[in-house]
Amino acid sequence: MQLNKWISTFLTAILCIQPAFRAVQAQARQGKPNVIFIYADDLGLGLLSCYGQRIIKTPNIDRLAETGMQFTRAYGAHLCAPARASLITGYSDCRPGKWKVTGGGAYKDLATGQRDLASIEQSVQQANGVEGTQVFLPQVFKKAGYTTAQIGKLEWGFSASTQQLKAHGWDYYYGYLDHEMCHGFYPPFVFENGRVINIPGNTYADAGKSEEPETPAAARNRWNRNGKAVYSEDLFIQKIISFIDTHQHQPFFLYYPSQLPHGPVAIPAIDPEFAFNDSLTGIEKEYASMVKRLDDHVGMILGELARLHLDSNTLIIFSSDNGHEIYYSMKGRVEKPYRDMRTGQLFDNLHTKFYSNIGGDIFNGNASLAGLKRSNWEGGVRVPLIACWPGKIKAGAVSHQLVSNYDLLPTMAQLLGVTVTEEKDGLSYLPALLEQRGSSHNAVTFGSYMGPAVIDSNGWKLRYFAPEKVFQLYYLPDDPGETKDLIQAQPEKTSALKAILTRACEGNLENGWYRE
Repeated sequence: MQLNKWISTFLTAILCIQPAFRAVQAQARQGKPNVIFIYADDLGLGLLSCYGQRIIKTPNIDRLAETGMQFTRAYGAHLCAPARASLITGYSDCRPGKWKVTGGGAYKDLATGQRDLASIEQSVQQANGVEGTQVFLPQVFKKAGYTTAQIGKLEWGFSASTQQLKAHGWDYYYGYLDHEMCHGFYPPFVFENGRVINIPGNTYADAGKSEEPETPAAARNRWNRNGKAVYSEDLFIQKIISFIDTHQHQPFFLYYPSQLPHGPVAIPAIDPEFAFNDSLTGIEKEYASMVKRLDDHVGMILGELARLHLDSNTLIIFSSDNGHEIYYSMKGRVEKPYRDMRTGQLFDNLHTKFYSNIGGDIFNGNASLAGLKRSNWEGGVRVPLIACWPGKIKAGAVSHQLVSNYDLLPTMAQLLGVTVTEEKDGLSYLPALLEQRGSSHNAVTFGSYMGPAVIDSNGWKLRYFAPEKVFQLYYLPDDPGETKDLIQAQPEKTSALKAILTRACEGNLENGWYRE
């Protein structure tokens, strides 16, 4: 009896000590918040209900905006690989020699048995190189004592290597190393810290990539689940929840580059929210379900943080790599190559350009802006950016500060008190998050398949259309749709912006012109 009483007293004491211990531990970490960066893939500005989406509800992402800060003038890049490299390095994608964008498809040889992992890794590493003198985003966190993890789509380039990931500062990695395989959602394997993790039931070397445009045959093949047993994003969210749980007692940086809603369209099931919406085609229902699944996974992350009482000490940043892209094309509805559905004429992206109302996009994914992914129109490069940090960032705040994805690295360095001696293109937007005085960009620049562009802090935009060597000038506050070219009326403004853009491209505007 005495022994039982002693055990009971001991267990009671332990139960009393644990909350106090957690409280002391949380207090000790107040200066080191966890950071989670969620990077959506091809998520146009207009696909979130907090940015005006009418058909798809995104309540969890909206909750980040309601409890945090929403940016209205945030820019990514025109395409996923340069966007990710820019994010990790802190350099504009107009700068030559700062990083490489290599070819994809290397690891499909592993799936088909044509090459072994060691030889593939060696060739990828030789193509990519390891930039020993640069400072990368995860290294900033490592210097501050954080555990770093990337779970999801590959870091940058179109093929990556384990050596590259280690050199850049990732402690843990789970996901793809091959961009081409990222176009499917049923990979035969993923990588975990250099090890190949086979996925039973997934048998396609291309990860079950589906077809475009929509046809009856494409729909049948998409819904044929033979060899497509496990959805990649479900694997990622499980690993994310596990990582948060395992590292709840230490500061961590978690980077979640999602595949969603990049196409071609693939989803295990249509979300009930869209199943009976007769205004949508079948593939539009599937695409909407991909956006909804991304929002659901954000909700799961928020739920896990709340369950572990980490929500008040975690900074969550949500954004997208580039502007909107359409993966639900269908003859007579919205067609690729993109065209004016009223006349059937292709857009030339000089005198005519894509708008949702004439291009047939029922979701208005580019928020009525001009253009789509790969372009230097606003619809191709302006992205959502939301930051939530309870008690630090004012709930419901809206920032109109000009920011770019290459600003994340210096923002995190300032947050953590880490000195980066390397001169980056990015500037910290931490003062904007905390509504404090601080420096901001006079202008941001980005490249594209059409050429580079520059936007200044007042909203003047100079666009270079490289194929024709033509400049166009717009004043976005009065003309967000880029309908009125003011280049003849504003020679001084044009000259000033040309000088900024040329400097950003290190003297050669073709440095901001990407080609296949």
